[in-house]
Amino acid sequence: MARVQLALNVSDVDAAVEFYGKLFGAEPAKRRPGYANFAIDTPPLKLVLIENPDVRGTGVAGALNHLGVEVETTDEVSAATTRLAGAGLATAVEENTACCYALQDKVWVDDPDGAPWEVYTVLADVTEMARPGSALSVAERADGPGSACDCGPVCAPAATGEDAVAAVTTADTAVAGTRTLLAVEPASAGSCC
Repeated sequence: MARVQLALNVSDVDAAVEFYGKLFGAEPAKRRPGYANFAIDTPPLKLVLIENPDVRGTGVAGALNHLGVEVETTDEVSAATTRLAGAGLATAVEENTACCYALQDKVWVDDPDGAPWEVYTVLADVTEMARPGSALSVAERADGPGSACDCGPVCAPAATGEDAVAAVTTADTAVAGTRTLLAVEPASAGSCC
């Protein structure tokens, strides 16, 4: 099932989990330190809560982290990449990226005002994330879309069996206007989007 994702910055994840649990009549699908997500059936929604008190103001100030559409397969992510690039949008692809406590394949685009959208699929669950400091925030990225997550693209822990290899998009596999970002740094302690 495809569903819209809404990732919110919250000042207190425990209070937010309590509120959104009551609002949607649901328990979190995943809960980690500073992080929770709800997989809501009606309406179809993936609600992600990221504890980030440094950017979260009152009301709607600083509330939005990023938006997304969760799909079921990597083929759907690839089709979205082709469609978005074909429509003239700058895209950034992340493959086998550990983010939001999950190993994911995804493509990013930014709306005209810079709000980041991802189309993604979850490949596996991971227990720890990293914040490799070198990842640019949405406001710092001037060369096109990319990860809006605080952690940026990082590889999954070695336990997944995936090799973290930087890749260069070659002419025979590239989609015009697409940047391919692959995991290049090992995950370590910390938390992610």
